[in-house]
Amino acid sequence: MLKRVLIANRGEIALRIIRACRELDVETVAVYSQADESSLAAQVATRSLCIGPARASDSYLNQEALLTAAKATGCDAIHPGYGFLSENPDFADRCVEAGLRYIGPSGDVIRKMGSKAAARTLAQNAGVPVVPGSDGPLSGVVQARELADRVGYPVLLKASAGGGGRGMRQVDGPEDLERAYQAAQAEAVACFGNGEMYLEKLILHPRHIEFQIMADGQGHVVHLGERDCSIQRRRQKLVEESPSRALTPELRERMGAAAVAAARAAGYVGAGTVEFVLSPEGDFYFIEMNTRIQVEHPVTELVTGVDLVREQLRVAAGLPLSFTQEDVRVSGHAIECRINAEDPEHDFHPCPGKTEFLHLPGGPGVRVDTALYTGYEVPPYYDSLVAKVLVHAPTRLEAIRRMRRALEELVIEGYPTNAALAHLIMHDPEFVRGQYDTSFLDRNLEKLLELARTCDHLMDG
Repeated sequence: MLKRVLIANRGEIALRIIRACRELDVETVAVYSQADESSLAAQVATRSLCIGPARASDSYLNQEALLTAAKATGCDAIHPGYGFLSENPDFADRCVEAGLRYIGPSGDVIRKMGSKAAARTLAQNAGVPVVPGSDGPLSGVVQARELADRVGYPVLLKASAGGGGRGMRQVDGPEDLERAYQAAQAEAVACFGNGEMYLEKLILHPRHIEFQIMADGQGHVVHLGERDCSIQRRRQKLVEESPSRALTPELRERMGAAAVAAARAAGYVGAGTVEFVLSPEGDFYFIEMNTRIQVEHPVTELVTGVDLVREQLRVAAGLPLSFTQEDVRVSGHAIECRINAEDPEHDFHPCPGKTEFLHLPGGPGVRVDTALYTGYEVPPYYDSLVAKVLVHAPTRLEAIRRMRRALEELVIEGYPTNAALAHLIMHDPEFVRGQYDTSFLDRNLEKLLELARTCDHLMDG
């Protein structure tokens, strides 16, 4: 097993990794920016080290600082978490060159699957269905226009190195294509340092279904079922659940096999997620692979009982997976709500600030992943995610009721959050029936916000 791991991340995922390491008797080094000096991760790690100013480019994205810190503290591995450098192939390569184990796939695999255009080609070659679109990176607006005319509008422009909805634009007609292309490319360069773009046909009213993959260095590739991530705002996931009401057992088996085939074709090792869109007609298409642990990985942990971060650490140490495909059993139903420090009433504007008071829900079947504590100052420099509230219950309806109760117990004072919106989603008839798609929030947001205002007015009265 590994001896000491540097965690090249922050917030709740840094804390999650520390906990897994501690249970395996692995020491941890938490790096932090000047803005995160008071973070929980810095306080509970075996050792902590400041690596730079608040800006991510000067700290969490500073490869030289991270590698120097790892070597100076005697680490034998680096865990990138999610975001920041977690899908940067050059960083993965540099870790290995420095004599460190990178807890994730190799740089070559990240290049294959981290690039949406390259991953699409690989998936096609593995016999996995893909959305009609470009077979490789676009050469420019002219090629994008020719391809859009051929596959038909609406289309989706996507940054090849993108993620989290950034570098992505929907184009409904030819008159909007050039402007959308330039905007998406500029955002891609700013966020990822890579302006490579590709285009695909937009599947209308789909479900967003992703399959969790784990693979080891001995050639074993296993999927742990799906997560339905269709409740989104601007392609940013807000609610995830497993299993999905949209999948039949036969469809689940076919999609799981396709996910394994894509991962195997890439020579994948570690934790990853193969993402699909599912059309209303029941056709599914590969869209991308995330070559890292996901924000929503605890949903899968709750329904399978598998500790995914623990498995990451074992695989990085050269050990085989502790389970086979036949061992994976999905039990009950799990739901996650992402709680962000943002104001839904003002276009979800980020609202960092001091956590004046915090009360977390508990009780049977409730899990909260967070790095918050009363008095903690949420910095303005990073993602607005402050907590993940998860529930597990024998049935979906029981899980929904449990999530309602958990969100009612959650108290975060000091800044606005989207917790009230999440609570209302749990009551929406469309969600309760499980008959929703990725357009759910676009169609229902104003109704939900009006309900929130009415509830606030009644409570104030």
